Amino acid sequence: MLVFIGYILGFLGVALFFISGIGLLRMPDTLTRMQAATKASTLGSLLVILAIACFEPQWTLKLIVLAVFILITNPISSSLLAMTTYKRFYKHVVNTSGADALKGEEK
Repeated sequence: MLVFIGYILGFLGVALFFISGIGLLRMPDTLTRMQAATKASTLGSLLVILAIACFEPQWTLKLIVLAVFILITNPISSSLLAMTTYKRFYKHVVNTSGADALKGEEK
């Protein structure tokens, strides 16, 4: 039974990695690509780690340490990369809504 749960968790983890790859191809700019890749790959990694824990229960303590490390480092590194990208490459645009653009045309 534990092996069957491991297969399901492993399949879900690999599916999330696949969805993450599709998100990298489909998203329009760097920041949304980073968001899609980070969220799906973090959850996918955790599901694969849980699957390995189901297959090899004696590795559970090491896998928990690995999961905590991934939960701490992946979002932090993604946030720092996104902040640096935003500060270096994106222009600050004011009034980007359609209503404000129409008001500007009427004047």
